[in-house]
Amino acid sequence: MSTRKKDSLTVVWAALFAALVMWYFIFGLKLFNFWWSMTAAGLIFIAIATWQQGPPVKFNQINGRAILIGLATAVILYLVFWVGNIVSRWLFSFAGEQIAGVYGNKAQAPAYLITLMIVFVIGPAEEIFWRGFIQGRFMEKWGEWTGLLAGAVAYTFVHIWSGNLILMLAALICGLFWGWLYKQTGSLVPGIISHVVWDVVIFILFPVA
Repeated sequence: MSTRKKDSLTVVWAALFAALVMWYFIFGLKLFNFWWSMTAAGLIFIAIATWQQGPPVKFNQINGRAILIGLATAVILYLVFWVGNIVSRWLFSFAGEQIAGVYGNKAQAPAYLITLMIVFVIGPAEEIFWRGFIQGRFMEKWGEWTGLLAGAVAYTFVHIWSGNLILMLAALICGLFWGWLYKQTGSLVPGIISHVVWDVVIFILFPVA
């Protein structure tokens, strides 16, 4: 255990640099299809986290309580963004254009395919990597609250390549929200369910834009 703690942040910094590079290609250069790129990055994230920490979810963590928490928090976060859409458009003249830019990626794949990618790879991968691995290691090293904040900041920072302030603000809110959920439950299951359901609802079923 002492060896892992000593070396943990070295591995984390390397993983964060890899994420920053991947997000540069996905959000900055935009050389490839957004959804296939996010899926590929998600598979890499899962591989890194599993290599470092073993299977991210134990079967006994999947229960009614975890599912209920995941669904309830997805609804809460959707309502936060529904209100945030109204407030941001009132506060910032550029908000509408930037929000539309986020939804512009929907045109790159059919809705059913985007949904499958979110449910089976993208949503779970982001929780496994950003909360379970990155935030988890930061919490080990710096304590629960500092680790949560550091993980949320890292999650926000990699989105800098998008040049989209609204997207970065959304990433910060999500990072803090799901980071808090992981800290409180000690399990990735509620966060994965929350993330997947929220993604599908806000991007596919009931967009806020």
